[in-house]
Amino acid sequence: MKSIRLIDVAKLDVLAASAEAEALSREIIEHDQLYYQNDAPKISDAEYDTLRVRLAAIEARFPHLRLGDSPSDRVGAAPAAGFAKVAHGAPMLSLDNAFSEEDAGDFLNRARRFLRLEADTQITLTAEPKIDGLSLSLTYVDGELVVAATRGDGREGEDVTANARTIADIPQQLHADGWPQRIEIRGEVYMPTEAFGALNARAEAEGGQIFANPRNAAAGALRQLDPNITASRPLRFFAYAWGASSAVFAQTQTAAMAQFRAWGLSTNPDFRRCETLAQALAVYADLAGRRALLGYDVDGVVYKIDEIALQERL
Repeated sequence: MKSIRLIDVAKLDVLAASAEAEALSREIIEHDQLYYQNDAPKISDAEYDTLRVRLAAIEARFPHLRLGDSPSDRVGAAPAAGFAKVAHGAPMLSLDNAFSEEDAGDFLNRARRFLRLEADTQITLTAEPKIDGLSLSLTYVDGELVVAATRGDGREGEDVTANARTIADIPQQLHADGWPQRIEIRGEVYMPTEAFGALNARAEAEGGQIFANPRNAAAGALRQLDPNITASRPLRFFAYAWGASSAVFAQTQTAAMAQFRAWGLSTNPDFRRCETLAQALAVYADLAGRRALLGYDVDGVVYKIDEIALQERL
């Protein structure tokens, strides 16, 4: 099958496309299981994204090959046994990330076309590093943390509330005021690279489990049945989005991030507002140049349209 993937999608006939789409679907499902349930991925995020992009391209050219259970319509994997299930108030989707400056320009052009805007229409973007960790949704009611859930399959996640309460970056009660009566705040649980190195060094000295990378270590720590184990691991959290909310609390992504900070949540200090494509590309170049110094693993840059009304139309 790898030899078939050397063929441009535009040159595939329907039989070859059908065979490859089926093989890609099986492969993606297998890697989803390894990544989301077993915390033991066998390929890099870039390699995984290549599989999904290839499948999406085939399904776009041959729409009849897109089945109802296509991995293109799913995110993550079903909650693992041992955890209570939590239904997300709004679907918890994956973040599209840019791996190159060209990707950033393509995102802006696609957004203009989809929104039916003129090619020279200015769209303000936001940019921030895509942290390689574990997505987490925090539900606050009357300002109090009541549920924390992993992404799971995007519709249902694992209830890890007791574990999330041990992470210092996650407030048990939102600070200040102005928060909706009920809101899902979403972000990423991660392990800083320095802390990860110290954890593995200690584990090696004590004959314990050695983790392959900070993402696996963070996921394994958050998805423990014993909160005391989670508490012993150096986990951090950055908020970057929200799901269901009982009230509108911000008109822009930038304002939402400022509100999160006012409520006591941590946001990425490298979050930037970009009024032009040149500024967005400059952020990408800056982060690429400082990648080894950020203190955590990243998987590209996440660009979003700053204006929430436009975001919701995409």
